Amino acid sequence: MISFNNTTTFDIPNKTKIKKWLCAILTEESFSLGELNFLFCDDHHLHQLNVEFLDHNTLTDILTFEYNVGQEVYGDICISVDRVVENAKDFNTSALNELHRVMVHGVLHLCGYKDSTEQQKQQMRQKEDHYLYQFELFR
Repeated sequence: MISFNNTTTFDIPNKTKIKKWLCAILTEESFSLGELNFLFCDDHHLHQLNVEFLDHNTLTDILTFEYNVGQEVYGDICISVDRVVENAKDFNTSALNELHRVMVHGVLHLCGYKDSTEQQKQQMRQKEDHYLYQFELFR
């Protein structure tokens, strides 16, 4: 099950398409869906979570909490809509495209991908680009 929740007035468009797309990503990565919860919030809320759970006193666009059981994905993905909008401006892309990138980024973390080193960041970006392209083709 995939659920979308928010602490702001934000409401994600195309929920059905996004759910199918995320399930297809998990399948391609050899995982199955257990329970995946997205929380869309503002910078303040995500900053509080970052301090409380990771002891990081910084703004971020996403926090991913993984509770997988083997190859079955269970997780919470918290996304700052404020950061997504700002990053979209910085990267000269639409807010919706950046939102999709951040969502797939979180899912890839749940599939075991890391982004601590430059090599890992490059691999993560290639995967994100691959799945974003698939989203455009997805019906």
